[in-house]
Amino acid sequence: MAIDRTFQFGEDHLTASIALGMAHGSIKGILTDECLQHVNASYQRVQRIVEKGDTVYGINTGFGPLCSTRISKEDTKILQSNILKSHSVGVGEPISTELAKIMLILKIHALAKGFSGIAETTLQRMLWHLENDAIPVVPSQGSVGASGDLAPLSHLFLPLIGLGKVEYNGKTIPTEELFQKTGLQPLELGPKEGLALINGTQFIAAHSVMLVHKLQYCLRHADIIGAMMLEGLQGSMKPFFEELHELRPFKGNQHVAGRIRTLLQGSEILEDHIDCERVQDPYSLRCMPQVHGASRNAWLHLKELLEIELNSVTDNPVIINDELTISGGNFHGQPLAMALDYAALAASEIGNISDRRIYLALEGNSPGVPKLLMNDTGINSGYMILQYTSAALASENKSLCFPASADSIPTSLGQEDHVSMGSISGRKALNIIENVEKILAIELLTSAQAFEYRKPLKSGILLDEIHTFLRTKVAFAESDRVFADDIEKGIEIIQNREIIDLVDRVMDEKQLKWNAPHLDEFETY
Repeated sequence: MAIDRTFQFGEDHLTASIALGMAHGSIKGILTDECLQHVNASYQRVQRIVEKGDTVYGINTGFGPLCSTRISKEDTKILQSNILKSHSVGVGEPISTELAKIMLILKIHALAKGFSGIAETTLQRMLWHLENDAIPVVPSQGSVGASGDLAPLSHLFLPLIGLGKVEYNGKTIPTEELFQKTGLQPLELGPKEGLALINGTQFIAAHSVMLVHKLQYCLRHADIIGAMMLEGLQGSMKPFFEELHELRPFKGNQHVAGRIRTLLQGSEILEDHIDCERVQDPYSLRCMPQVHGASRNAWLHLKELLEIELNSVTDNPVIINDELTISGGNFHGQPLAMALDYAALAASEIGNISDRRIYLALEGNSPGVPKLLMNDTGINSGYMILQYTSAALASENKSLCFPASADSIPTSLGQEDHVSMGSISGRKALNIIENVEKILAIELLTSAQAFEYRKPLKSGILLDEIHTFLRTKVAFAESDRVFADDIEKGIEIIQNREIIDLVDRVMDEKQLKWNAPHLDEFETY
């Protein structure tokens, strides 16, 4: 992939999209001379602390409950490599290489700010791993999300001292083999370096980056697919009127209502039933701005908190200047843990209301749309059983919505007596998103089937283009077939964001604009 721009670690403002750009290779992260001056100044401050013999946590003391155990000057280096070994206790399947790479990016940025006492050679080696796609293997379980993501970060940095495993050239290999291939040698960590490496929230924050990215696309899909279902079932346009949402001006509600107005602009289907006798629609159609909008607001909250975290120093202790070193709690994951649990609930609700619209489409209560979305039922079950799958996925998501951040189990012999469990919040939230993508794929299929029965009437240009595109992938169903194949194609369309790309392309070609307030806030991250 071609490099579009550079990012200055420790100096520039990091966002989720920039972190993803670096992980995918379109943005190159660099360490400037000015950044390295700050890093080296902080490193020298640590050396002076060791020389003077002042007692500072993690530099010449043990860790956690061993914080009162004094470590000799001679043993400070052994202490730092031992902490990486002893804290590498992760279990479970490894996280994706993409997530591990994002962790590495976030950690380089935090350390490059020059408050952590890290050596330039250590930071340059971390950058080497990033630039050469030698990404450490990180187990998914073992962090309690306070004192930092200790276990996953320990595994992330074992390769610095020649241990652990890496993903390199498409294979998982021991670090020893990587060194043989590249000629690298293990680093000798200086005082505080091991602690600086493993203290921080980069596991939680990396999951937050992925959640902000994936949930934003789920929200965009939900509006588009919900609008198609509204057309298929001849729902009313009035609940999306701007005048209504000015009276309850939540940003998310206003934004969603505006998006749906844009998607339905010029619809013949709407005109065809404008004077019908139906007074109001079921909530799953009528309340899309309120429900999708509430999830949008939760997404925005997570995005804003994440940006603060991405540009923060989250290790411990923090070297402020020559006179001031602070042992505090910037490593505690609670700020993101609670927001992740909120975002997980927001994602689950998108799947929940989508399942309700799928069920609504099957009832046969909309004129012209047959029960189970098929004319010849009895011998055919139609789309009945697809809703079983969406119901199962929605129910599974509800079971995943218990907030991990509501729990705390003391660790470190009580020294770390309140922890965030934010790592679990992040993992659960991404599991929920995967299920929501599948539910939305099923709604895409059922909304397109209902939409078909409105022909020869046309919808707005955007929804007509989407329906035409979908029919190149999945045919109209006149009789039963193996619908699992259709669902897989639908999931692929959702995960590849094909209909979102199509909408963007058509809008550019036709010079259309979203009639949606707060566009920049909700469409950028």
